[in-house]
Amino acid sequence: MLTTHSLTAYYGDFQALFGIDLQVAAGEIVSIIGANGAGKSTFLKTITGLLKAPREAVQFEGHDIGGMPAHRIAAAGIAMVPEGRRLFPSLSVEENLKMGGYTRRKGPFDLNAVYALLPVLKDKRGQPSTSLSGGQQQMAAIGRALMANPRLLICDEISLGLAPIVVKEIYEILGRIRHDGLTAIIVEQDVGMARLFSDRLYCFQEGRVSLSGRSDALSADAISKAYFGV
Repeated sequence: MLTTHSLTAYYGDFQALFGIDLQVAAGEIVSIIGANGAGKSTFLKTITGLLKAPREAVQFEGHDIGGMPAHRIAAAGIAMVPEGRRLFPSLSVEENLKMGGYTRRKGPFDLNAVYALLPVLKDKRGQPSTSLSGGQQQMAAIGRALMANPRLLICDEISLGLAPIVVKEIYEILGRIRHDGLTAIIVEQDVGMARLFSDRLYCFQEGRVSLSGRSDALSADAISKAYFGV
C-alpha cells in the first residue's frame, strides 16, 4: 500500500532523513520506534505532505505522492493522528470530529460509527474539546482521523503522556478497528507495546533505519542496540 524509496528530508540545509526504505502492506500494522530526534515524526511529515519529498520517493497504492500538498494526500486516503492530538480548542468535540470528514471520502465511518466505537465522545459531543481528559482527547483525535475514512491510518506518539490504563484502552480501540482490516503506521515510545501490537517494526536512529523485521522475530537485545546505536 505504501512504499518509500531512498527517502530524504531536510529542514533548510539540515538533512533529517537519509535514504529511508519502508513498506506497508494492506491490512498490516507497522510500528516505528526510535529515540527523540531519530527522524520518526519527520518521516511522517514527508508521507503526509507537511514536508517536501522527491515525487517518486513516496508511493501510495501505486501512485507517486512525494511532495504533493497535504490536502490531496488526505483525499487520497491517508489520515494522521498527530502527536499532541492537535484538536481545535475553539470547537466542540463533535465539530472536531466533523472536521475529519471534510474530504467526503466514502467508507464505514461517520458520526454514528465513531460514536459507536467511542461512546464517551457521544456523551461529551457538545462540550469544548478542551474539557476532555488526555485520554479522551486522544480518542477524539482518533475519531477525527477515522471520519476521513482513510485507507492508511498514521498515529504519531499515540501513548505519549497517557497513564498505562488509558494506553491499554486506546490500543483496545485500535484492536477493534484492526479486525475490520485497518492498515496503520504507529510511531510509539513504548517499545513493548509497539512490538506487541504490530506485524513489523522499524527502528530509526539518526535519520536512518537501524533495524527492521517482523515484530515477533526481533530480539530485545537487537532492538536495544539499534535503538541506542551501540
